[in-house]
Amino acid sequence: MPSAPHLGDDLRLLTSELVTNAIRHGTCLADDSLIELVLWPADGHYWLAVSDSGTGKPALAYPGADAEGGRGLLLVDNLAAAWAVRPRPACGTSVIAGLSLRRRS
Repeated sequence: MPSAPHLGDDLRLLTSELVTNAIRHGTCLADDSLIELVLWPADGHYWLAVSDSGTGKPALAYPGADAEGGRGLLLVDNLAAAWAVRPRPACGTSVIAGLSLRRRS
């Protein structure tokens, strides 16, 4: 687990959002899809990649005040120093997000 206190909470929230999105939008129950989660430190960040078999491209949404969902990637965008969506070589999509090892101000 990351040594800086803020990283543990941020990493848990990022992981929760990205895995939930992969389950809800990137997999199909009928095809026994798997979700892959990879975490690694590099270049002053902890990088998290969550991959699924879906072909969609997650994008930021700006739901209205009454909407009950649609804010997950806004959280990712706010927490992560950088994030991107990449197609996987064989099939599927990966969302990769980096948390800076330096404390946010």
